[in-house]
Amino acid sequence: MDRMFASALAGLLLLAGTAWSAEKVIHTQKAKDMEITLKSESGQWKPGKNNFVLEFAKTKQPVDAGKVSLSTSMAMSGMAPMIAGATLTPDKTPGRYLGTIEFPDSGTRQVTVMWEGAAGNGSMKFSVPVR
Repeated sequence: MDRMFASALAGLLLLAGTAWSAEKVIHTQKAKDMEITLKSESGQWKPGKNNFVLEFAKTKQPVDAGKVSLSTSMAMSGMAPMIAGATLTPDKTPGRYLGTIEFPDSGTRQVTVMWEGAAGNGSMKFSVPVR
């Protein structure tokens, strides 16, 4: 009986942890029929290492975007722009990509997302603050 209670409690805690770690939207951008949603656990990017999720959808349905890349740049007066590229890996769910990116400091980044695959080719640009 104690084992059954402990198992039930462990399952409940696992479910609660999963609910707490749900991703929050950082930014959603739509171009033509493709919608891209950038998410993270905190709902924002910060200086240092960031884990995030990039989701592709057409008419609210996940779409496998094929080969995907994400890069950022930040204009610096009198200097070359600060550029950072993300590492992206397809998730088990189609249209969902897990990523990591690192920023040395705060500031607004111009994000460029490019994709190439069966769902078509395209690119999208939008701004995201790092704070």
